[in-house]
Amino acid sequence: MRIISGDKKGLTLKSVPGNTTRPTSDKVKESIFNMIGPYFQGGVMLDLYAGSGAMGIESLSRGMDQAVFVDRDKKAIETIHLNLKIAKLESKGEVFRTDAQRALKAIHRKERKFDLIFLDPPYAKQQLKQEISFIDEHDLLVDGGVIVLEHTSKLSLSDHGTSYSLDREESYGDTTVTILTNRPKEEL
Repeated sequence: MRIISGDKKGLTLKSVPGNTTRPTSDKVKESIFNMIGPYFQGGVMLDLYAGSGAMGIESLSRGMDQAVFVDRDKKAIETIHLNLKIAKLESKGEVFRTDAQRALKAIHRKERKFDLIFLDPPYAKQQLKQEISFIDEHDLLVDGGVIVLEHTSKLSLSDHGTSYSLDREESYGDTTVTILTNRPKEEL
C-alpha cells in the first residue's frame, strides 16, 4: 500500500495486521481522488472507518490541512499512528478509537465541520444512509464539501434521503464509490 500522489508520493504505508480491515485498492483510491480532486487547497477531512489511515494520509499528501481518523479496532489505531509517523504527518492527524456513531455525536457536540468525509465501513455492517442523514441533519459538512462512500455494489444510494447531490457513482467489481456534494443552498 502506497501513497499515490502529492507531497508524500511513493511512500509505503503499513497495513493493519490480520484480516479485520479491507484496504481500498490503489486503483479505487486513484479513481476516488480523480473524481474529487485530485488535489486540495487546504481543508479538514474525516476518515470515519480509517483502517490503516491510508485515505486520510493520501488526502494530507494531496493538500488537506488536517485529518481526523476514527476506528474502533485497536490494531487499526496503532497502524494509523505508525503510518502518520512514517509520513511525518503526526501534527496533521487526530486519531480516535471509538465507533462511528459515537464519533459523529462527539463531532456534532464539538460543532466541527469537514470539507471531505470518507465512509468505508465493513460491508456487513453498513449503515451509510443513517450516517449520511446524521451528517446532513447536524450540518457536519461545509458548503461545497464532499462525502465519499465506498460500499458494496448491492447497496444503492440513489435515494439517500438527504439534501446532498449525488454527483457520481462508479462500480469496481463488488465495490461501488458514491460521491455526494453539499451544494450551497443558493445553488439548489
